[in-house]
Amino acid sequence: MSRAAGNQTPSGATEDYSYGSWYLDEPQGGQELQPEGVMPSCHPSVPPGLLHTCLAVLSIVVLLLLALLMRRRRLWPHCGHGRSRLPSPVDFLTVDGPWTVPTAIFMVLFSSLCLLLLAEAPLPFLALASPSSQDGETEAPRGPWKMLALLYYPALYYSLAACATVRHEASHLLGSTLSWAHFGVQVWQRAECPQGPKIYKYYSLLASMPLLLGLGFLSLWYPVQLVRSFSHRTGAGSERLQGSFPEEYLKTLLCQKKLRSSSHTFKHGFLPQARICFRHYVYTPQRGFRLPLMLVLSATLTGTAIYQVALLLLVGVVPTIQKVRAGITTDVSYLLAGFGIVLSEDRQEVVELVKYHLWALEVCYISALVLSCLLTFLVLIRSLVTHRTNLRALYRGAALDLGHLPQSPHPSRQAIFCWMNFSAYQTAFTCLGLLVQQVLFFLGTTTLAFLVLMPVLHGRNLLLLQSLVSLPFWLNLALAVTLQNMAAHWVFLKTHHGWPELTNRCMLYAATFLLFPINVLVGAAAVTWRMLLSALYNAVHLGQMDLSLLPPRAATLDPGYHTYCNFLKIEVSQSHPAMIAFCALLLRTQKPQPCTAPQDGFRLGAGEEGMQLLQTKDPMAKGTGPRACHRARWGLAYTLLHNPALQAFRKRSPSGAQANGTQP
Repeated sequence: MSRAAGNQTPSGATEDYSYGSWYLDEPQGGQELQPEGVMPSCHPSVPPGLLHTCLAVLSIVVLLLLALLMRRRRLWPHCGHGRSRLPSPVDFLTVDGPWTVPTAIFMVLFSSLCLLLLAEAPLPFLALASPSSQDGETEAPRGPWKMLALLYYPALYYSLAACATVRHEASHLLGSTLSWAHFGVQVWQRAECPQGPKIYKYYSLLASMPLLLGLGFLSLWYPVQLVRSFSHRTGAGSERLQGSFPEEYLKTLLCQKKLRSSSHTFKHGFLPQARICFRHYVYTPQRGFRLPLMLVLSATLTGTAIYQVALLLLVGVVPTIQKVRAGITTDVSYLLAGFGIVLSEDRQEVVELVKYHLWALEVCYISALVLSCLLTFLVLIRSLVTHRTNLRALYRGAALDLGHLPQSPHPSRQAIFCWMNFSAYQTAFTCLGLLVQQVLFFLGTTTLAFLVLMPVLHGRNLLLLQSLVSLPFWLNLALAVTLQNMAAHWVFLKTHHGWPELTNRCMLYAATFLLFPINVLVGAAAVTWRMLLSALYNAVHLGQMDLSLLPPRAATLDPGYHTYCNFLKIEVSQSHPAMIAFCALLLRTQKPQPCTAPQDGFRLGAGEEGMQLLQTKDPMAKGTGPRACHRARWGLAYTLLHNPALQAFRKRSPSGAQANGTQP
């Protein structure tokens, strides 16, 4: 009656037939009603584009100041002949340099790329000049800009990483300023807009945790190094860093024979065997060996990739399942009845059953995700042990069974390309491997839960178990396999004078002929099991680059394994610790050094110690100072003669000539 009265108008007035006034829940004042569960867009006080523009300008200024510092201070006077050049962001082939800053930088870079996947503006500073729609959102093509952003973020963090390689008070001051600027901008943005509309309201905050962790570490590391640089104004620090690990490796290598002879007794028991097994499968630091920086970066990126992919898989599915379970009503019984599924006559019981099955599905998904993350992490730990074993063997000059590893120790174009891509390949393989494992394990746990566990617990819907019991197919196969194994053990095989021999060949031929049809069915079951086992094995080891997923003859067709082999070639040829130790020893013995108190790293008397290590067994050579020194230097020169990292720097002799009996 009220609606009819409202539609009546006085004569001469125009009737309003608009349907908008019929809805009582319509918001007044032209405001739009936000859908339930959708987060409104956040509008920060300072535009992100302006902040990124300031950071980009500051990074360029810092990079120019670093280039000017390298030229004015003459940190490397023999490099570039005094010309200004950009500093390198990371010294990848440094055997004893700090690895904390490169790992933090790469963790920040990879986290930024993960946030880029769902970003509305791939290049934030372009939002200042982009046109806006009526809703206030920027309208710009995101595809081309995302490809350009893949180069923008490495360039943005280039200066932040280069401040650590210069190793100067001014560079540490610039690094402190730049790291605090990056960290402050990120904290400001997360504090103003902790929630986002994409995937999950806290996904952006959770995904930026590695980024905040890396920037927070750098904002503390640079000030600490700045204070240390002002308190210790000596130039021995860099030489000590370059000499400590090679010397430790050389001492461990030379004392290894003595340690083996002293510890020849082997302890039997459960605890010693467990300790040996633990060291064989779990990486533990050992004295005299240090993983190359590339492997440390790969391990850090693998851990970050596990976190980012697991977070995306978790917040992208679990909240949706929870919302669906919370919104289940009695109408679901009619939906299931339309598909011919009647769970119960009571509709409230149907609701409880559907919610229970959705809860079981959620448990299966989370269990599969946890299992995938654990297996990926364990494979990473096992790979570090394999890396150390392979590198140690190659350092000793051993020929490992690594497929078609190039025999020439010289670096090649293909080897350099593989070395450059090793960490990136490892990160991509880890992400894809974790995704594949999640799919397979989720299917497996769901099948196990809904077809085996839940029917057994509730005592109904035993479809799988009934099919296995009622059909004689599996019973016949099991009986055939059992009888053949028993006959092969007791009837067709006989031990004669300690050697096994075939007997009852007539019965063997007859059984083989008669059981051929049944063995075909057994083979069908075996090939199914082989396919499932191969898929599971390859999925678990998909992110492991030190293992080929193809047969040995086709190992070179595996891009991950091929990259790993060439990576080892570059690492062994360019950063061999023994070569670096001998080079440092040669450089130090060229100038006289005073006899002072020993220090850390390569001591001032390390030349004499190196001479004693490299002396010959000739008793006449002992005790003769100049003669022993000359012999040791010739021994070092002969050792370094065929080193691939130094052959390119030796002076070439004319064609056909020989130097010391060897070709150049």
